[in-house]
Amino acid sequence: MMMMDDEMENGRSVYQDRPRTFPAVRSKAYSPLIFRILRQINPRVLAILLLVVFGGVFYVGARTSPIVVFVFTICIISFCFSVYLTKWVLAKDEGPPEMSQISDAIRDGAEGFFRTQYGTISKMAFVLALVILSIYLFRTSTPQQEAAGIGRLSSAFITVAAFLLGALCSGIAGYVGMWVSVRANVRVSSAARRSAREALQVAVRAGGFSAIVVVGMAVFGVAILYATFYYWLEVDSPGSMRVTDLPLLLVGYGFGASFVALFAQLGGGIYTKAADVGADLVGKVEQGIPEDDPRNPAVIADLVGDNVGDCAARGADLFESIAAEIISAMILGGTMAQKCKIDDPSGFILFPLVVHSFDLVVSSVGILSIRGTRDPGTLGAIEDPMNILQKGYSVTIVLAVLTFGVSTRWLLYTEQAPSAWLNFALCGLVGIITAYAFVWISKYYTDYKHEPVKTLALASSTGHGTNIIAGVALGLESTALPVLVISVAIVSAFWLGHTSGLMDESGNPTGGLFGTAVATMGMLSTAAYVLTMDMFGPIADNAGGIVEMSQQPESVREITDVLDAVGNTTKATTKGFAIGSAALASFLLFSAYMDEVSSFARVPFEQVDIAVPEVFVGGLLGSMLIFVFSAWACSAVGKTAQEVVKEVRRQFIERPGIMEYKEKPDYSRCVAIVASASLREMIKPGALAIISPIIIGFIFRILGNITNQPLLGAKVVASMLMFATVSGILMALFLNTAGGAWDNAKKYIETGALGGKGSDCHKAAVTGDTVGDPFKDTAGPSLHVLIKMLATITLVMAPVFL
Repeated sequence: MMMMDDEMENGRSVYQDRPRTFPAVRSKAYSPLIFRILRQINPRVLAILLLVVFGGVFYVGARTSPIVVFVFTICIISFCFSVYLTKWVLAKDEGPPEMSQISDAIRDGAEGFFRTQYGTISKMAFVLALVILSIYLFRTSTPQQEAAGIGRLSSAFITVAAFLLGALCSGIAGYVGMWVSVRANVRVSSAARRSAREALQVAVRAGGFSAIVVVGMAVFGVAILYATFYYWLEVDSPGSMRVTDLPLLLVGYGFGASFVALFAQLGGGIYTKAADVGADLVGKVEQGIPEDDPRNPAVIADLVGDNVGDCAARGADLFESIAAEIISAMILGGTMAQKCKIDDPSGFILFPLVVHSFDLVVSSVGILSIRGTRDPGTLGAIEDPMNILQKGYSVTIVLAVLTFGVSTRWLLYTEQAPSAWLNFALCGLVGIITAYAFVWISKYYTDYKHEPVKTLALASSTGHGTNIIAGVALGLESTALPVLVISVAIVSAFWLGHTSGLMDESGNPTGGLFGTAVATMGMLSTAAYVLTMDMFGPIADNAGGIVEMSQQPESVREITDVLDAVGNTTKATTKGFAIGSAALASFLLFSAYMDEVSSFARVPFEQVDIAVPEVFVGGLLGSMLIFVFSAWACSAVGKTAQEVVKEVRRQFIERPGIMEYKEKPDYSRCVAIVASASLREMIKPGALAIISPIIIGFIFRILGNITNQPLLGAKVVASMLMFATVSGILMALFLNTAGGAWDNAKKYIETGALGGKGSDCHKAAVTGDTVGDPFKDTAGPSLHVLIKMLATITLVMAPVFL
C-alpha cells in the first residue's frame, strides 16, 4: 500500500495502468425525435425549408410592426452567433482516451435521464392542457373578447396553444443547456492541460452558447406568438380586438414555461444533490477518498447530476423568468397605454422584446471580451477567474445602460408626456443597479475571499454542530440586504413612473406600475451574460471530475479546482439574480392578475383587504405552501440520497478490491437508482404547487357564493399569491446563500486552510456542504420557479375563481 500511495502522489496509480472502459449508462446516445428527423433531411431541402419558414415569419412580422421585424432579425443573428460558439467549442480536442470514455458515460447518463424526465413532463403537460381547455370552454368571456368576436372555443384553443408552445420552448431550452455542457466538459478538461485561461474561455463560450439560445428562444417565442395572434385575429381592424388587449392572450405561454421549468428544476435538483450527498457521505467522510475519485461508485451519477440539475434545469428556469417578465410587462404596458389614450401603443407593448433583443447583443459582446492568452498556466498563479468574469460583466452592464437609453427614447417617447421616456430610462437604470447589487451581495456571502465564508469555515474547526449553526445563521442574515435592495428598487421605480407625466382621462398619474415593469426589464437586461456565468459553474465542476477520474497531473486538477470554486460563486450569484428578478416579476404578475379579474368580473378589483378572515387565511395558506414545498423538496433529496448511500456502502463491502484499484465500481447501478428515485420524488411537490391555488380558489369561490361575496375566491387567491411571494423570496434567499456558503467554506478548507483536506475541520465542512446541497440546488432554485408559476397559473385559471 505504501508503494501505491507513493505512485498516487506522483500522479500515477495502479488503476491508471488498467483498462479504462467506463460502462455506458445507455447503449446508445439519445437524440430527440425532432433532431433525428432533421438529420435525415437533405441539407439543401432543409435550407429551403428554413428559408420558407423564416420568410413566413418575417412576412407576419412585417404585417404586425417594424419593431417585431427588428426583434426577429436580432434573434436570428444571435442564433447564428450561438452556432459560431458551438463550432468553436466543439473544434477543441477531447484529450486522451480515458477522458473521452468518462465524458461519454456522463453524456449517456444525462441524455438518458433527460429523455425519461421530459417524457414524464410531456405527459403531465398534455393532461394539464386538456384541463385548461375544459375550463376555458365553460368560462365567461371578457368584454374585450366579446367585442372582438372571440368566442369561448377560440379563446380556449388560443390559451392551450400558447401553453403547449411555452412548454415546448422551455423543454428545448433545458435540452440545449444539457446538450452543450456534456460536450464542453471534456474539452475544458483537455484545455486545462495546456492553459488555465484557455480552459476558462472554453467554459465561458460553452455557457454562452446555451445562454444566447435560451434568451433568444424566450424572446423569439413570445414575438412569434404575438405576431401570429395579431395577424390571425386582425387586431386593430374595425370590430376586432384592440392591440392593448392582445398581451392577455399570451399568459398561457408563461404558464407552460413555468410548468416545465418547475418539474425540470425539481427532478434535476433531486438527481444532482442525491448523487452528490451520497457520494460525499460515503466517499469523503467514511472512506476518506477525494471528491470525484474513480473508486467512488456514485461519482458518475454526481457528474451526470451537474448537467441535468444545473445546466438543463437552470436553462428552463431563466427561460421562464424572461418569458413571464416579458408577458407581464406587455400586459401592464398595454393597460397603461389604454388608460392614457396613447395613439400608437405598440411601443409600450413591444418594449420588453426590444430590451431583451439588445440583451442578446450586449451579452454576446461580454462573452467575446473574455479571450485566451498565449501564456500557459497564468490563471492559477496570477489571474483570478472571478475578476475576469466580472470584467466581462462590467462591459455588458455599460453597454446595457446605453442600449436601454436608446430603447426608451425610441419606443416610450410620446407627445402627451415628452419627458416620460427619460423617467423610464432611469427606471431601467434602477433595475440594472439592482441586478449588480444582487450579484455583489451573493458574491459577498458565498465567496471564500470574504469574511462570512471564512467565519463559517472557522466554525468548522470546533465541530459539525457549530458549522451547521453558523451556516444557518449566515443564511438567515443574508436575507436582509437583498430585501432592502428590492424594496428600494420597487419604490424608486414606482415613483419614477408615477411622476413621468402620463395621466389617465381623469388626470390621475398612471405610470407607476409600468415604471416597476421597466425596472424589472433593466434587471434582466444582462440576463444572457448572467446565465453564461451560471452555466460556466457546472461545466467547470464536470471538468474537474473528469480530470480527477482520469488521474491527470496535480497541476491540471489545481486549475480545474480554481475554476470550480469560482463556478460555485457564479452559481450562487445567478440564484440571487434569479430570485431578485422573480420578486419584481411576481409583483408585476400580481398586478396583471388583478387587472384580469377586473376584466372578467366587470367590476373594479384594485385592493385586497387582509382584515377579512377568509382573505387572511388565504395568506396563511400561501406561506404554508412555501414551507411544505421546501420540506418535500429537501425530503426527496434525503430519501434518494439514502438509497445511494446504501448502494455505495454495499459496493465497498462486497467489492473490497475497489479501494485498491483491483475492481471496477458499478457506476451504472447508482445512476439507475438516482434516476428512478428522482423522477418518482419530483411528482409530489410539483403537484402541490399546481393544484393548491386551483383548489383554494375554487373552494372559496363556492363559499363566496354562499355568503354573497362574489369576488371572495379571487381575493383569497390574490392574498395567497401575495404571501407566498413574500415567504418564497425570503426562503429562497436563505436556502441559496446558506447552501453556497457551506459549499465554499469546504472549498476554502480544501485550499489548505485550517488543516486542509482530511482534517477534522474538513470533515465538519463536508457535513455542512451535505446539508446545504438540497438547499442551494433543489429547494432554493425550485422556489424561484414556484413563485412565478403561482402567478402565471392564477392568471390562466382566473375564470375558475369567479
